[in-house]
Amino acid sequence: MSVSTETHQDKKTKITKPSKYAVYILNDDYTPWTFVVMTLTKIFNKTEEEANTLTSSVHNAGEGLCGIYVKEIAESKVMAATEFAQLNKQPLRTTMKLVD
Repeated sequence: MSVSTETHQDKKTKITKPSKYAVYILNDDYTPWTFVVMTLTKIFNKTEEEANTLTSSVHNAGEGLCGIYVKEIAESKVMAATEFAQLNKQPLRTTMKLVD
């Protein structure tokens, strides 16, 4: 009777952190302030105060940071905000950019 033995070496697997993406809401001259605040509270889970502060920043700077997420979540937030705006016939836009 022969016995087979196997030796396993521990391989070190390099795990890389997923890339992060910043999601921005963009200013336009048509979307009402209240709709921007509603979008920020519903889609991006901002408090009423945070949403108003961010909306003010968007109005003054042209864009505002909604959050930083892994790619899949960033894409879903942009898609949800776009669909919400279209459903409500608003031109509000969001975008995502890779964070270095």
